Amino acid sequence: MNLIESMRVFVRAVERASISDAARDLGIGQSTASERVERLEKFVGCRLLLRSARTFKCTPEGQAFYKRSKTILLAASEAISEVSGDRQRTNGTTRIAAPYCFGEIVLPDLVQYLRTNFPQIGLSLILSDKVVDLVAEGVDIAFRIGSLGGGGFIAYPLGKVKRRLVASCAYLKRHESVATLSDLAAHSFIGVNGVFSTGQITLIGDAGIVESVLVRSEITASHWRPAYELIRMGIGIGVLEQHACAEALATGQFAELLPGFQIPALDLNLLIQAQRPVPQRVRTIVSILMSTVPKLLGENSQG
Repeated sequence: MNLIESMRVFVRAVERASISDAARDLGIGQSTASERVERLEKFVGCRLLLRSARTFKCTPEGQAFYKRSKTILLAASEAISEVSGDRQRTNGTTRIAAPYCFGEIVLPDLVQYLRTNFPQIGLSLILSDKVVDLVAEGVDIAFRIGSLGGGGFIAYPLGKVKRRLVASCAYLKRHESVATLSDLAAHSFIGVNGVFSTGQITLIGDAGIVESVLVRSEITASHWRPAYELIRMGIGIGVLEQHACAEALATGQFAELLPGFQIPALDLNLLIQAQRPVPQRVRTIVSILMSTVPKLLGENSQG
């Protein structure tokens, strides 16, 4: 049994309150994840998790083991970094996590740049809109959009991710125009799960006045791409991250609605584990990303 990997699965399962979600996050099968937890329980000689159709929680022993496991996973990561040190330089595989939209549109350009200039760097990309626990999931670097939340990490601000309220030009030819905030309620709103879940969107006017407006949230998707395609097909209007709709806006396929108002931008941060020393390959990549990402965001904000 690989004790460290079993502990990693256990920690992630506790934090996600689900074996299947933990398996998905870690890129392994659900049966493999369940087997690792079961072997871990046999190894320690007690039940760590209580699982049933309605319940998923730690036993008292499991809660204590969870806290210790988090500490051990961090210590293992630090130990590997310390002994590898300068010998590895920029060699080795770096695990980078990012939300789906950013990861699918912006990250490929960054990977191309990294591989062109540092071909010895191996990269493993993990895309998910869920909050990533860097230690539990063995992630070296993570892009986080929006609230930082808590956790043992160091955050480097990269700028803002702008968002646009858009519709396809074909849609606007068939429907009433959106000239005022109150007009939004007459249009079907297409969104991504968890975003604008209250049925309201926030806009900021030219004078800096913040307005909350009701929308008819009739279609939601768990991934940005179906939402984008439905907007493109003229099914409704929606809010997209700037890098997702920049090309469609530039070519005239999309039009921005209520250009006198802005959807609040989201903070973009680069996270690394709060470990010392930081591996050379991670320091190198972080340095490159901090210089290149703001430029990419600036390019995408045009048009």
